[in-house]
Amino acid sequence: MPKLTKTIVDRAEPQAKQVTIWCSELKGFGIFIQPSGTRTYFVDYRNAEDVRRRMTIGRHGMVTCEEARKLAIAKLGAVVKGEDPAGERITRRQSLTVRELCKKYLVACDMGVILGKGNRPKKASTLYTDKGRINGHIIPLLGSRRVIDLKPADIKRFVKDVASGKTAKIRKTGKVRGKSIVRGGNGTATRTTGLLGGILSYAYDEGIIERNPAENVKRPAGTKKTRRLTPSEYRQLGVALATAKAEGETQQLLDGIRLLALTGCRLGEIVNLKWTEVDEAAGALRFDDSKEGASVRPAGSAVFEALSAVKREMDCPTVLTPARQGQCFGGMSKGWKRIAERAGFEDVTLHTLRHSFASVAGDLHYTEPTIAAMLGHAAGSVTGRYIHHLDSVLIAAADKVAIAIAGFMNGETPATKEENDGDIVPHALAERTFGKAA
Repeated sequence: MPKLTKTIVDRAEPQAKQVTIWCSELKGFGIFIQPSGTRTYFVDYRNAEDVRRRMTIGRHGMVTCEEARKLAIAKLGAVVKGEDPAGERITRRQSLTVRELCKKYLVACDMGVILGKGNRPKKASTLYTDKGRINGHIIPLLGSRRVIDLKPADIKRFVKDVASGKTAKIRKTGKVRGKSIVRGGNGTATRTTGLLGGILSYAYDEGIIERNPAENVKRPAGTKKTRRLTPSEYRQLGVALATAKAEGETQQLLDGIRLLALTGCRLGEIVNLKWTEVDEAAGALRFDDSKEGASVRPAGSAVFEALSAVKREMDCPTVLTPARQGQCFGGMSKGWKRIAERAGFEDVTLHTLRHSFASVAGDLHYTEPTIAAMLGHAAGSVTGRYIHHLDSVLIAAADKVAIAIAGFMNGETPATKEENDGDIVPHALAERTFGKAA
């Protein structure tokens, strides 16, 4: 058995069956000669468990004999250190891809195994968003990658690609005139990388990977939204709603926008608000399933006045009557564009109404914990043992804010005005019109 060289490999004649030529100088190094004439270098060894392994190195022609020898020496050196190169290759081939991991993750979510905020199973709306981010960003960029091969550098590249809009696109859906818009940007990159990190944490918990490659990877800071409505802009909104009503705009849309403005609630909370969750006697809205779970929110007299004007439909559990029974009213987003155009707004969204409610409360000198409770933030939500009773001061605060906003929308202005870019100075507005809050 001679030393394996290029000359010996080239002169070897193919036989009817596979021929193996071993190297006399490097034990475990050899080459297969197939009947077709294909020549493949390989290395043969026994691992730490005394299991025989054989792994290919490369085809003759793609690698030279000397290159194959060096690779064989490296593999056999790893075996001496207790490693198992062939076993690792088998494990890698059998390991999950990111696409397969995402599928397992979503199945676990559907079973309630993955917990979200407050250690509660993820809500259907959250899972819908997660699926959109997985299909829109994670799978297109990382779907074919093996989970065990991911490194922090791959996650950093993922963040940059999503932020730069590499996955942004618009595609048609199965619905009539339906389309799915996938956006990029820093905010999208931050939220999607957070989801990816959660999926990889699940992989770590399941023993699929030894560490989470997304751990400690910096995410871009999203742009903090500071847009709020001024008193004059609230008046513009009030006029736009009145004009739209006179011209036959959908009443559910007008009712929904007014409730969003007067409560500071999230869009989903108002769209899904049930009559059974309205507790006027206690001055509260009792959400069975808000973003933060079951939550009771203080509501002002102006809110209940607006609710009393809503036409209640028989056999419809929700305040805003949907087009189809069993669903929720789905015309808020598109309808708001029409109202915003009437009001002359270019950069105001429905969520701006929530920011504006908080800002008016701040103008009235209410503290952050009080504002957080009125908005239903996790840190200030009135939940658990407080679910049945609200502090009278909290109800009074919500009432004062709602009355102020309703007044702005109706054209009421403070008695004393100070100019600040054409609008009233917020704190002057609070003290001179409504009095300083207790």
